[in-house]
Amino acid sequence: MLCYDNSEMFSRYLALMTHHKPLRLSSPKQRQGSLFEQRACAFLQAQGLTLIAQNWQQPKIGELDLVMLETGAAWSTLVFIEVRQRRQSGFGDALLSVTKSKQNKLIKAARYFLQQHPEYRDFDCRFDVIAYDTAGKHKLAEAHMSESPQWLIGAFMANAW
Repeated sequence: MLCYDNSEMFSRYLALMTHHKPLRLSSPKQRQGSLFEQRACAFLQAQGLTLIAQNWQQPKIGELDLVMLETGAAWSTLVFIEVRQRRQSGFGDALLSVTKSKQNKLIKAARYFLQQHPEYRDFDCRFDVIAYDTAGKHKLAEAHMSESPQWLIGAFMANAW
């Protein structure tokens, strides 16, 4: 929380905040990633999951692409979803790109998410991966429209929550 002793400093802060522009995705890779994250979100919502957070970031820790809630008859599960897209498959498909190092970063970010959102701390948690392999597609729009996702439920486990 910010605390200001004098009103001049506070006025400057308010002036800066009112002129603040939202972050724009500038690189083609960022725009492409955003398209596939939106598409994955729509796919998962059609499967009955509810969006809790998108592109949730903890500085110096990591980012969670999607955090969703899967409501069941007996209990609900908080699902942390990594969205991956690969055009070329020379280094493996999109699912294989979620390395052990990436898994550890996601687990760490999920722990911080749960610390900052205690209302979800008693929920079961799961890590899923949504992957789009778009090898052979020349245009992003063509790849975006034609590929159906691979949904790997429970892609990896977090030890010792």
